[in-house]
Amino acid sequence: QVQLVESGGGLVQPGGSLRLSCAASGFTFGMYAMGWFRQAPGKKREFVAAISRSGINTGYAESVKGRFTISRDNAKNTVYLQMNSLKPEDTAVYYCAAVRTLYSGSYYTGQYQYDYWGQGTQVTVSS
Repeated sequence: QVQLVESGGGLVQPGGSLRLSCAASGFTFGMYAMGWFRQAPGKKREFVAAISRSGINTGYAESVKGRFTISRDNAKNTVYLQMNSLKPEDTAVYYCAAVRTLYSGSYYTGQYQYDYWGQGTQVTVSS
């Protein structure tokens, strides 16, 4: 069956870094664009970053541009989110998601466009 398993979350001080990983199985990873979303307590889930199935095109929320980098390794069926210069407002549960795309360069920023979701990993930024 389809599985998306996030890992790499944890507690980090402001200004620190974390790398999240999302391991995919049960579907043809190379045919899917991937995204990262997050949900802070009491807030709606929001878009963070996305990457096309080819890995050529990426997109970011304004709040993370220049600090976060999304990447993927299609040989390992894994997508990553490198998070640098973390801030307390980055504290949230981070989810990865997958969406089948027709074009290799496409990606999506809307959560309702995604087909599959992981269970999430907690990221806490605090001193």
